[in-house]
Amino acid sequence: MTAADTTPKGKVGDPFSSPWRRRLPLLPALIFLILVTQLPFLVSIYYSLTNLKDKTQSLIPEPTRFVGLENYRTLLSNSFFRDAMWTSVKMTVFSVLLSLFFGTAFAMLLDRKFLGQGLVRTLLITPFLIMPVVAALIWKQQMFSSLFGLLNKALEFFGLDSVAFISDHPLASIVTVLVWQWTPFMMLIMLAGLQSQPSDILEAANVDGATSFGIFRQLTIPHLRRYLELGAGSIYIIQAFDAIDQMTGGAPGSKNVPYFVYQESIGGGFRYGSASAYAIVVVIASIVIATFALRVLSGLLKDEERA
Repeated sequence: MTAADTTPKGKVGDPFSSPWRRRLPLLPALIFLILVTQLPFLVSIYYSLTNLKDKTQSLIPEPTRFVGLENYRTLLSNSFFRDAMWTSVKMTVFSVLLSLFFGTAFAMLLDRKFLGQGLVRTLLITPFLIMPVVAALIWKQQMFSSLFGLLNKALEFFGLDSVAFISDHPLASIVTVLVWQWTPFMMLIMLAGLQSQPSDILEAANVDGATSFGIFRQLTIPHLRRYLELGAGSIYIIQAFDAIDQMTGGAPGSKNVPYFVYQESIGGGFRYGSASAYAIVVVIASIVIATFALRVLSGLLKDEERA
């Protein structure tokens, strides 16, 4: 027996072992992912510890220096940032919950055979395929406009006064556009969940005399738990920017944190140090909120499943 025969195959750390050979083609993708995501994040952390500004936008340029945690200490004392945070929370929660609700409702309607089912499904998916900027412009000009918007035309038809939706209700207007865009995405997720239900269990429940609501509460909802978690994971709606920029331009009551960071940096403020601190805090807060929300939802659905 030679020394080569006594060497364990697939030894951990051996660059020529079978597991390492399988992972080797993924190494360029991993390096690329680190370069385009983690490296900019580290640079942002460094910027957040400085007073970096655009020197060309100041009459008396201030030299860039290390300020430590000063940007973070002044963060919570900024009332505009607190307002943007609260707006982001409301915008995200309402958009996700309403999209989930309407998406589930449409999925239940499509989870049955009827004439023109394919056409209806295609039409319902269409809003998700439209670019966010285009969607915002459609709603701003064709739906919410005080002069020729369809909503105000309908109000006038019933003898009611027209409403300046965007200026009087900026947050509700933006949430409406986000819900209109994301409901098809939630619908597809819920429809996949509904169509994956075991038909024999549903038939057995019907034979036993269970009501439609009882089947939905005790069988369908527990089965949809993973799909609801996936839909609720769309909390990245917190990054909404296009609708705010095109519809309100960051007017009071509609400015979320991404738009606030934009105004603080390349949108006119040119205070890149403080803007980086704001962005990092939002990233951490988003991760914490998303994790907490998913765990709460998972716990509620598990309790329902046990019941």
